[in-house]
Amino acid sequence: MDKRIFNGKRLKNGRLFRGLTLTELADRTGISKQSLSLYENERNTPEHERVQALASSLSFPYDFFFQTDACETVTEVTYFRSLASATKMNRTSQSVKLEYVAKMYEVLLEYIDFPALNLPDVTFDGSDDEFDDKSTEDTQRQIESISQQIREFWGIGDAPIKNLQFLLEKNGIIVTGFDTLEDKIDAFSQRTIVGNNDMYFIAVALGKRPEGRIRFDMAHELGHLLLHPWSENLELITKEEFKVREKQANMFASALLLPQNSFGKDVQAYPTDLKYYQFLKKKWKASIQAMVYRSNQLGIITDNQFQYMMRQISKNGWRTKEPGDVSYALKENIFQGAIDLLIEEKILNPASILRTFKQYGITLYRQDIEELLHLREGTLYVEESKPQIIQLKRPDDTHRGNE
Repeated sequence: MDKRIFNGKRLKNGRLFRGLTLTELADRTGISKQSLSLYENERNTPEHERVQALASSLSFPYDFFFQTDACETVTEVTYFRSLASATKMNRTSQSVKLEYVAKMYEVLLEYIDFPALNLPDVTFDGSDDEFDDKSTEDTQRQIESISQQIREFWGIGDAPIKNLQFLLEKNGIIVTGFDTLEDKIDAFSQRTIVGNNDMYFIAVALGKRPEGRIRFDMAHELGHLLLHPWSENLELITKEEFKVREKQANMFASALLLPQNSFGKDVQAYPTDLKYYQFLKKKWKASIQAMVYRSNQLGIITDNQFQYMMRQISKNGWRTKEPGDVSYALKENIFQGAIDLLIEEKILNPASILRTFKQYGITLYRQDIEELLHLREGTLYVEESKPQIIQLKRPDDTHRGNE
């Protein structure tokens, strides 16, 4: 029989999952920071009562702290939008959560044939140095070419992209949503290695955010996937270098969502008329500000015209809320489809899905799993069966009672 041994790594993982420092967890539990550090580094083992206190405080099942991971994951780098303003703890928490998504994906691969990663080989040698006029022109030319290359590779031509989330998932990129207590992360992308397989995630913030902004966030993160290195520690690059990469990803998002030829042809009819941009917003599903920026980038409007139009946008109060904004909720993702398929085909039911995850060391409460996989609330709800101590009489029994 295997001996149950407290897993200190699980304690640290659970603490980071919840976005807590050692001091914050100590305040919650009444266990000293020094003791918690010893537990996490497996230099001491907590008593049963303390494990209960930790499980309750962190909202993890008791068994979570006595398991080992059957699926080993390695995350090399995560690109966060608004990296400068988000705390390191908040970024770490989101990264740890995505690792659990990767583990559950690996388990579901035993049953589901997910789309394979389908990205073109692209070459981008843009510099992380601050732009001068020459390097800006060269970078934009490369990014325009790459955005056109992926449109051709995915067979979507120059038309507006109706459902970007579906397009990403169809080509093997996992899209999910996340809740964050800090309104300082719009989206992030992550490469996680599970076994020998690379997985790419794009996560966007949940809440009442305009459709154009969320679509731009997803396209921005796709830009990081295609343009930037995935084997370095972003904490080691300068803020200036990070800002350049953010600018490059923005340039890619603009080029992907608003193609030079087709969007350029559309906007040239009335390039300085903001009411016309409201009309185009319905077709291209992009913000007015993004389209004005793109018009300037393509040389359709001058710098002076761009600055004047942006002042008008500010004067109208459109910086935060534009006319025609539609609140956008992330659509049901590929995980919801996978779980629904398993249940409909009677391959697994909610209870057996949770048991299967647990067998692989993924022991989380149902609500956490539903949130991580961006499932409908209650998808994995298991109704407790009530013991039966009475039963209906059989017809023969009824007949005998009347004799």
